[in-house]
Amino acid sequence: MANSQFAMAVHVLTMLADNCDERVKSSYLAKSVNTNAVVIRRLLSDLHDAGLVVSRTGYSGGTCLTKDPEDINLLEIYRAVSHGEVFSLHRQKPDKDCPVGKNIESVLCNLQKEIDSAIGERLGRYTLRDIISMVRRGEEVFA
Repeated sequence: MANSQFAMAVHVLTMLADNCDERVKSSYLAKSVNTNAVVIRRLLSDLHDAGLVVSRTGYSGGTCLTKDPEDINLLEIYRAVSHGEVFSLHRQKPDKDCPVGKNIESVLCNLQKEIDSAIGERLGRYTLRDIISMVRRGEEVFA
């Protein structure tokens, strides 16, 4: 099953950018994402740790961005909420006497590094401002 943290984070940050003059409640964000506010609060905690948002609790609390959308690139967001690589390697060491088992980890490890590098390069091209512009224009694909 794919991890949806990155997609939710971009969604939430886009909403915060649209409401930059006020603090936004997690319940409001949760309604838009169609999830529980607890899930959003956990996500906001990761984004806070990465320095992308600041939150205040209580009746007058809420969350806002710490930077302008053009200063937040998608790679920053990905790193803030991604807790591991695109795929994980074996839990147990493969059998080193097996012709596949003796080499599969190094092959997959190199593939994982290549994929991570490609993801970083691609996400680094776009900012939150780019996403906001595309959402407003109703764009569906990246060029």
